[in-house]
Amino acid sequence: MSDLRDLYEEVILDHNRNPRNFLRKPAETNRHAHGYNPLCGDEFEVNISIKDDVIEDIAFEGAGCAISTASASLMTEALKGKSVKDAQKLFQGVHHLLTEADDGQDLGKLAVLSGVREYPMRIKCATLAWHIMQAALRNEQDTVTTE
Repeated sequence: MSDLRDLYEEVILDHNRNPRNFLRKPAETNRHAHGYNPLCGDEFEVNISIKDDVIEDIAFEGAGCAISTASASLMTEALKGKSVKDAQKLFQGVHHLLTEADDGQDLGKLAVLSGVREYPMRIKCATLAWHIMQAALRNEQDTVTTE
């Protein structure tokens, strides 16, 4: 258990310090959504380029805590090249991982997010970018909130 916790902390710190796909917009952005966590002030925009039902590129902008930033960074890495249907499956898997007693075996590198369950108040931080991504895929214009 200690090894998993160490890995969780290492990955979260790495993706927070060096977020992937951050502070840029894909050249061919055709999906966009904005989200806000009023509890802690995390606020992000997710920009996606979809072609032939495949996420060709995805990036995020904004500011948030280490967990929300790391989760957004991990999400963008995991979703590039995936179909919209697979992205929705990953959303469900990550949501289940964070809210249920799931080991995340089917989630690969994203399973490290299971460590967030130790901090129930932070689950909304970890899911914010994922909810924003879902809204972007559905072309929703309203600001996504975790409350």
